[in-house]
Amino acid sequence: MERRIVLTEFPGLVASLNQPGGNLTGVSYFSGALGAKQLEIIRELIPNPGPLALLINPDNPTDQSEQADVQAAAAAIGQPIEVVSAKSNADLEAAFSALAQRRASGVLVAIDPLFFSIRAQLIALAARHALPAIYSDREFVEAGGLISYGASLTEAYRQIGLYVGRILKGAKPADLPVMLPAKFELVINAKTVRAIGLTIPLTLQYAADEVIE
Repeated sequence: MERRIVLTEFPGLVASLNQPGGNLTGVSYFSGALGAKQLEIIRELIPNPGPLALLINPDNPTDQSEQADVQAAAAAIGQPIEVVSAKSNADLEAAFSALAQRRASGVLVAIDPLFFSIRAQLIALAARHALPAIYSDREFVEAGGLISYGASLTEAYRQIGLYVGRILKGAKPADLPVMLPAKFELVINAKTVRAIGLTIPLTLQYAADEVIE
């Protein structure tokens, strides 16, 4: 039986992922199932973690979906987790100060355009407070962030190219399912790991697609 998935993150764009209908299809770079895996990774990186935090933008509906997934995954393993919000640069300062006061062991950063656009500030705040943070985009790690786990942008571009080729050959967008991410990558910044006094476990070293020195 065909699995039918409704694209709730972008209501009104397509009828479903499997059967978009109309004249629209595409490749999704986002996946709401990342939270549980990121939670597993940061718990593996931090010895005996205490309470963790999830940073979201409350104005972004997809962040709220990610929040539900992370909270469910945390509850299933008895991991305390607190949700902190930021809608601006000023909010980020306050959020990290609050996490430091509450002695959070680490923070998961939700997928959000705002956080991506101000990633330098976010990374600097995490470093200032020596707070381990996991992100969804490798660009954070390339800019000095600790660790990322998320969909491969290179693979997404490859899928886009394949779809463009099929459409140019006559395929109808309505007949092409919206593609979900199929390849994910784990990237670690070894210098940042050492700077905050952590050690990369062998399991994560072997699992990593890239360790940046």
